[in-house]
Order: sequence, then C-alpha cells, then structure tokens
Amino acid sequence: MSPRTSSRPPAKPVPSLSYVVGRLDKALASAMGERVAKYGVTLPQYTALSVLEIQSGLSNAQLARRAFVRPQSMMQVVSELERKGLIERTLEPDNGRILRTKVTKAGHRLLEECNRDVAELEKEMLTDVAPADRDIVLEALISCVRRLGGGLALTASQAEEVSA
Repeated sequence: MSPRTSSRPPAKPVPSLSYVVGRLDKALASAMGERVAKYGVTLPQYTALSVLEIQSGLSNAQLARRAFVRPQSMMQVVSELERKGLIERTLEPDNGRILRTKVTKAGHRLLEECNRDVAELEKEMLTDVAPADRDIVLEALISCVRRLGGGLALTASQAEEVSA
C-alpha cells in the first residue's frame, strides 16, 4: 500500500511544551482558586500573601510585578487583605508616599492552612511523576522561567525549603 492509501489513521500530533504549560497554568490556577476560596481568599490574594511571606516589605508596584498582576489590580487585592487583617502597611520612612506591606500573624496562620491544601494539590498533580524525577521537573521549570526573564533564582532544594 502506498502512504496515500494507508488505512491507518494519521498519528495525533504531540502538543507543544508551551501549550502544555499554558494548560497546566490554567488548570492549576483554577484548582488552587477553589482550594484557597475555602479560607475566604482569592487566588490573587493568596499569591500576594505568599510573595510577601517570602519577601516582606514590598511596595505595591513590586508586589504587583511578583504576583503577575497590574498595579491597579494589586491595589484592590492589598486593600482587601488589609481590611481582613491579613497584612499591614506602613509608610516608608524616607519616602512618605510608598507603603511597605507585611503579613500579619493572622495572615501567616491563614497561609499555613492554604499552603497545606496547595501542597496536597501538588501531591495529586505529581502522582504520576516518580519522586526521584520531581526535583528534575522543578529545576527544569525554574530554568525555563529564568530564561524568559520571569525571575525565580531558587533551586529546587531552596524551593522545597521555602514550601516546607
């Protein structure tokens, strides 16, 4: 039989890495949003708290960049977190227009609860990935983010320490 008259169906194309990462981003955001909603916060609020837990004292603009939202959107997130008593903001001593933000004790407690649920989600997500391969996956993704200028100077072992 010639290739043109083959009775086999054409092979399904393999999705590109970019497509798979994009789908993962959407699926993970949706699942995380559902998990943290149980604690009365949105995914952007949880993300902001998580960023501030790693680096306290950020300005609104710095926080917006690290949380991947516009500064205007971050203003709404920060205002709501402050209203809930999960963060507090203080004026920068050298510049009375810049507010520095930090997580309160209540915010840290909420983050601990959310982080437990998110860790369970990650565990579910990685069920089919061998434990020995998980660090390789994390290192590779961190490298991809760095190459595209998205930051993340953490290694897999440092990321584990932060999430532990």
